[in-house]
Amino acid sequence: MSVAHILQSKGSNVITARPEVPLTDVAKILSENRIGAVLVMKADGALAGIISERDVVRALAQHGTGLDKFSVSDFMTKELITCSPDATLDQIMSLMTEGRVRHLPVLKDGKLSGMISIGDVVKRRIAEVEFEAEEMKRYISG
Repeated sequence: MSVAHILQSKGSNVITARPEVPLTDVAKILSENRIGAVLVMKADGALAGIISERDVVRALAQHGTGLDKFSVSDFMTKELITCSPDATLDQIMSLMTEGRVRHLPVLKDGKLSGMISIGDVVKRRIAEVEFEAEEMKRYISG
């Protein structure tokens, strides 16, 4: 199973923000869309970073409630771990575990083509295990 297969069923729509957006606006975006991270894109469409719930909580812990004076660029993660559409489920599970990340931007030829979350990985893995169990039952009873 590849990332491309996951994106085919999930879709490739990604919610993004610009680096200069106020941190409080991104917190609202995360909450309203019930997502864990937003990709940060430069004006030219290049990937600048990622801002996650974890980053917002860190900002809150460091600065209290005065987050309206900070922008996304002040707290986003700039060193991104990414994957390609050809990456396998095992490869992205390894990347997420080693990098301690829950979201991976998917890049094809240097361009953003989607984002995979740990939830997407778990959902797909559960489906695979259930399919394998069903096949084993059929094999045994057949």
